[in-house]
Amino acid sequence: MTARRTEYVAADSVATRWEALPARSDARSWTDPVWYAAYGSNMSLTRLRTYLRGGKPEGGALTLPGCRDRADPIRSVPLMLPGLLYFATESLTWTGGRAFYDPAGRSEIAVHAHLVTAAQFSDIMAQEMYRAPGADLDLVKVIDSGTTALGPGRYETLVRAGTHESHPVLTFTAPWRYRDLPGNPPSPAYLRHLATGLSAAHHWTTATTAAYLATRPGADRRWTPDSVDALLRADLWG
Repeated sequence: MTARRTEYVAADSVATRWEALPARSDARSWTDPVWYAAYGSNMSLTRLRTYLRGGKPEGGALTLPGCRDRADPIRSVPLMLPGLLYFATESLTWTGGRAFYDPAGRSEIAVHAHLVTAAQFSDIMAQEMYRAPGADLDLVKVIDSGTTALGPGRYETLVRAGTHESHPVLTFTAPWRYRDLPGNPPSPAYLRHLATGLSAAHHWTTATTAAYLATRPGADRRWTPDSVDALLRADLWG
């Protein structure tokens, strides 16, 4: 099936694109593939490969150990999920705000969904939480309930955002809502990285990408669609 290419549109004009997944509470563990919905730097397959294979990502300060299974995703597709991208806290890697996902936000979030094994997803999340990979997460719990907190940290809340082609769509974020803490604008370098991922996944124009990123909570404290568009075009023509 060919991946659908979408343009960013308002939330009230987009239909839900995934079906309910039958509950598997009786299962002792989840071993089927899952969609890892990347909405930040891991939208880029190049960046994601450092989590899969190990190494130091571009702009990163830490060397990642990689996953037990270092294979590329089975496939990757662009998706629009219900919820809201916002920027808050301070990134030690990029400076400026980090990207987070508020699943209750009244909007849509553009993601690059990577179909990976359950073990790969567990290992990617462990590395995002600065933990050693190697332990399988209880994915049955989040698939059945929709959300589960593994800790209080910035990427320790696991969310099932939907279902696509009979596989659960999972991601991780912080435990708070976007209004619970002050927004923090992302740095130019981080915006460029997110724009690269959005372009690779959704094939958006520069203007569409700029309008999407600049209007997310936190980013809108500094950036406008015009200023982000100028930033991205300067890279194209610089």
